[in-house]
Amino acid sequence: MTTTSRLNVEGTIVNVTNLEKVFYPKAGFKKGNVIDYYVRISPVLLPHLKDRPITLKRYPDGVDGFFFYEKQCPAHRPKWVKTAKISKSEGGEINYCLMNDLPALVWAANLANLELHTFLHKVPAINRPTALAFDLDPGPSTNIILCCKVALWLKAIFEAFGMESFPKTSGSKGLQVYVPLNTAVTYARTKAVSHAIAQLLERRSPETVVSKMQKSLRTGKILVDWSQNDVHKTTVNVYSLRAKEQPMISTPVTWEEVSLAFEKNDAKQLMFESKDVLKRVQELGDLFAPVLTLKQKLPRLEEIRDAGDGAMKALA
Repeated sequence: MTTTSRLNVEGTIVNVTNLEKVFYPKAGFKKGNVIDYYVRISPVLLPHLKDRPITLKRYPDGVDGFFFYEKQCPAHRPKWVKTAKISKSEGGEINYCLMNDLPALVWAANLANLELHTFLHKVPAINRPTALAFDLDPGPSTNIILCCKVALWLKAIFEAFGMESFPKTSGSKGLQVYVPLNTAVTYARTKAVSHAIAQLLERRSPETVVSKMQKSLRTGKILVDWSQNDVHKTTVNVYSLRAKEQPMISTPVTWEEVSLAFEKNDAKQLMFESKDVLKRVQELGDLFAPVLTLKQKLPRLEEIRDAGDGAMKALA
């Protein structure tokens, strides 16, 4: 039996159902807890979602049940949920949802959209990524600690170009490093630069890094996934829940925390549940805020090898 409640969310009535339904059985984390988390984290989350088309990832029976992706914003959406029509390369278009305000976020959470997967661009400038992103994915027999080592190499490379970068956990196995741009740039450039840097890391440390996507090459290594820098690719958004045994969060961290976890070989220092993240935000604010505003220019491809090699040698 479906139980429905009416929530007044910033003056908008949002119907929510079955708030007692357990979505994370091992944690006893219910649908109501999911909605509560997204409401409480929304002051720092919503700026990172604004104007970014979103692919819904829905778990109607919780994390132990089936899930499905939904690119087309559901036709039954309320009229106050904003959307963006994006043309497909093969013809036609997709009308993506936009999570531009709290009512829309609560509505999506009520649809069991546990994870928030967004593009690196905003509408209407869909060919202009606002950041460069690296997804550091640990292969078999490795973990997030080796990701820390590679992330610190990335930090050093960008520092050689006078650029800042910002780490976050994936909320799953690995780390992600974002390099804010917020300038006129194309995916063709960000993909080329990210690929060149991934190849540089692989050349300098082939026993640690792989830049090719074949799964057979990943054992004992970190995949530096540069392919996320693409107009068609989405990445889990900062502060998103993940569909794991526990309500883990893709969490912004400091470089000091990355270094300390690596030095102590302690992966638990980079594992954060929803309650941890709410406390961190209260104490630290939004560590990912600069990703929204910091303007930086990408280096030219011909600059990468020399400056990047120098940075890697300095760390050796």
